Amino acid sequence: MTTLQDTIRPRSKLGEWKAIVVLILLIPVLWSPPFLVRFFLYQPFNIPSGSMAPTLMVGDYVFAAKYAYGYGRYSFPFAPSWISGRILAAEPKHGDIVVFRTPKDTSVDYVKRVVGLPGDRIQMRAGQLILNERPVARAALSETLAGTACGGDLKVKRWRETLPSGVSYETYDCVANGFLDNTAVFTVPSGHFFVLGDNRDNSTDSRMMSTMGFIPMDNLVGRVTRIFWSLDEDGEPHIERLGKVR
Repeated sequence: MTTLQDTIRPRSKLGEWKAIVVLILLIPVLWSPPFLVRFFLYQPFNIPSGSMAPTLMVGDYVFAAKYAYGYGRYSFPFAPSWISGRILAAEPKHGDIVVFRTPKDTSVDYVKRVVGLPGDRIQMRAGQLILNERPVARAALSETLAGTACGGDLKVKRWRETLPSGVSYETYDCVANGFLDNTAVFTVPSGHFFVLGDNRDNSTDSRMMSTMGFIPMDNLVGRVTRIFWSLDEDGEPHIERLGKVR
């Protein structure tokens, strides 16, 4: 019978010394403040699409607080696939802007706004968000030129939407009676949340069950807290956009 010891080759001392040297060299990097901040606290992302306009625009660079909802498989790069659950877990709140991965594509980071938590019933009626059978308060704002966020230079409607939690933000209404302006009722299952883009007619979000659907809590990456840099379409700094986001 072959014993376990017989199947293991003795390590060369040269190889052991190389491993030790590499670890020693990595210590300053692994424990450097920039690495620790990015790995455990704040991760930078850039916004490549207009699905969250006007809150987040193409060219914005944002920080996501990784500690906000605890740490899981998607909190760290190159995490092994067998990791499940989260440590120091916390649920997002209504109105939070979150970075997450979808069950259908775990290789891409998405950013949307949380409008539904476990047990909530979500529906869109004539473009208005309905939360637990009650229309979410919204006030009409002056029309604006949305540019590429709505696919052209036409003026579009804007609304200031205010959730029952008190979180208030602007949304774009690019098209009257758009494809996703009227939906069925979605009941958010346990351990999941429901997201929408603030650009309601130009966002792939939880309304599209075959593409995104409900998002598991374990797929959270972090909560977007602020815009730390922004460039306009010409590559010029957009200083007025810097600051906290809601």
